[in-house]
Amino acid sequence: MRLLSLCCLAFLLFSCGGDAIPPAPAMAPLADLPIIPLPFEMSSRDGYLWVDTDGDAAAGNSGADAGAMDYLRSRDLGMLPLATSLDPSLTLPNEAYLLDISAEGITITAKAAAGLLNGAITLVQVVEFSPNTERGIFLPAGTITDQPRYAYRGFMLDVARHFFGVDTVKQVIDRIAPYKINHLHLHLSDDQGWRIEIKSWPGLAEIGGRFEVDGTPGGYYTQEDYTEIVNYAAARGITVVPEIDMPGHTNAALNAYAELNGDGKARDPYFGTKVGFSTLDANKEVTYEFIDDVVREISAITPGPYFHIGGDESSVTPHDDYVKLIRRAQDIVLKHGKKSIGWDEVAVAGLAEGSVVQLWNHTEYALKAKEAGNKVLFSLAKRTYLDMQYDSLSRIGLHWAAYIEVDDAYNWDPGTLVDGLTEKDILGIEAPLWSETVRSLEDIDYLVFPRLPALAEVGWSYQMKRQYAPFVERLKVHQGWLKEQGIGTYDSRVFR
Repeated sequence: MRLLSLCCLAFLLFSCGGDAIPPAPAMAPLADLPIIPLPFEMSSRDGYLWVDTDGDAAAGNSGADAGAMDYLRSRDLGMLPLATSLDPSLTLPNEAYLLDISAEGITITAKAAAGLLNGAITLVQVVEFSPNTERGIFLPAGTITDQPRYAYRGFMLDVARHFFGVDTVKQVIDRIAPYKINHLHLHLSDDQGWRIEIKSWPGLAEIGGRFEVDGTPGGYYTQEDYTEIVNYAAARGITVVPEIDMPGHTNAALNAYAELNGDGKARDPYFGTKVGFSTLDANKEVTYEFIDDVVREISAITPGPYFHIGGDESSVTPHDDYVKLIRRAQDIVLKHGKKSIGWDEVAVAGLAEGSVVQLWNHTEYALKAKEAGNKVLFSLAKRTYLDMQYDSLSRIGLHWAAYIEVDDAYNWDPGTLVDGLTEKDILGIEAPLWSETVRSLEDIDYLVFPRLPALAEVGWSYQMKRQYAPFVERLKVHQGWLKEQGIGTYDSRVFR
């Protein structure tokens, strides 16, 4: 009798060619899953979707958006039964999406391909935080309706003070994409090193790229390397923003080409971390020939709309010279079809309408930006600088701006930070990682996580939806997920 019962059970579960749906294990409702950044709205309903992980990987998704499917395949989830629908008539931002899970399958609907990709990024977290058993994946039924608060959600990697190769940058991209970071700002030049090939000025990379902080060997990206990074990022919904800092932070260029110096003498390589001692000569025409060639070559291999001209900490540049150079540099950027971004000091130069001021230190520059018709990008050092230590015991990092723990990174509102600045004046937020103390991917992980998820939620999720205590509970789950992926995330005090 017992044998007969087991046979009947086996028939019920695996009849119809082995496609019968097995009973589900205990699972949290969709609305209770620890998604970061927090979606705009999550609703649950009865039922679930079972995905046979041994089934045909192509079944059910042959017509799905290629970008969304490529992202899922990059996370080993190409077997998911996904259908996608583009509806240009939707009155939603391009990055918004509707994700629906039912017993019949998964559907993502969006106005544009960017929204479909964001839906796929969220779907990966749904899978990760749902039961994954030997019998397959069980996804709770329900709907997620989502859209970003800000259009620009960025991460900056300083490859100038310490050089990171293409493979490392790709690994960084794979780490930030799951949190809907959609811009990767590469700080490509500074006093310590020049990190991108410029064919018309080959000495910039060949001479200026030799070293890094501490005098250790540096390196640079060929234009083919850079293009590989740009394409890899784009496939994960990320736009690369190149930065060539000027007129300060230019010692590596001045080491390579003496004619860019006021006295015509080449500078020695620099291995330290002090700032404010170098400057391009704003009164030499060769300076603008140099800027034009650099902007032209990099813009030609950068599909994104932005070119970052730096502009910070130019302590030895006379004010009038600074204004002259910044204005001419932004005209060059415009000539080559890009919009300029600059650190907040550039606001004194009166930028062209449509340019972006990246606020890192001087909040009074935000209103100057608004008056000039410039959007503001928030990167306040005391909130977003990932190179700051968590506390006095952090093994690496600086603390000149602040000690920044998870609560410091999370508990602020860009919309109320500067009196007179409205939501429409804000482009978004960016979390910079300067590399004075960073030497490896392990160091990057230590400083970036778990603070980046906090900042990602500041940029994506609407303020009325955000609450710190529930966020920490979700972040605890992500801490385990990050470690499962081999990401050496810091054990913040908020987990203790």
